[in-house]
Amino acid sequence: MTGSPEGYVSPILVRPVREQLEHDRIIRLLQSKLKRKHDVAINVADEQGAGIKVGAGQMFPDLVLSSQDKSHRLEGVIEVETGESVNHLEAMAQWAHFGRMRAPFHLYVPAAAVDIARRLVAENGVTVAEIWSYHTIGDQTRFTLIAKTAEKTPPVKSSGSASKGRASNGHAAKTPSKARATAAKSAKAKPAVKKVKRK
Repeated sequence: MTGSPEGYVSPILVRPVREQLEHDRIIRLLQSKLKRKHDVAINVADEQGAGIKVGAGQMFPDLVLSSQDKSHRLEGVIEVETGESVNHLEAMAQWAHFGRMRAPFHLYVPAAAVDIARRLVAENGVTVAEIWSYHTIGDQTRFTLIAKTAEKTPPVKSSGSASKGRASNGHAAKTPSKARATAAKSAKAKPAVKKVKRK
């Protein structure tokens, strides 16, 4: 991935040929995997056909996910890293910018680089919706979800519902108590009336 809001070029100017081939292969695998739910545009090798506006400039993530309807709303960006590109400069130049976008940012790294990626994300304050690892065995590539940022909205709603539930439960608990108190008063009142009648 190249390009940044300030015109800065990614620190990974030239990947080793083998890593570049692996990088582009993973991008195409993800494109095939995600195209059922999204309109997926990719930037591989020197191709830069799917740019997104970031600040005053433009950036070219490895994959750009858009809605499949007419609005083509941006639904996420994905950056695929190789062993060479999981580093501090990449985190500052690319990840940090993607993490500030409204659309979710997903990061894919080699299985061996997961711990480094997590540390870089934490040190640079990068907001990542999901971190995935990938590893290849023979001709099979497996993706594993490593970390997922919890959504903020659902917990707030459930908390509100819980509060309402507690309030209603509390109210329900008070109603029988009042009924019992009223019944007790009535029970006490009746004998008093009977005693008056006997006199």
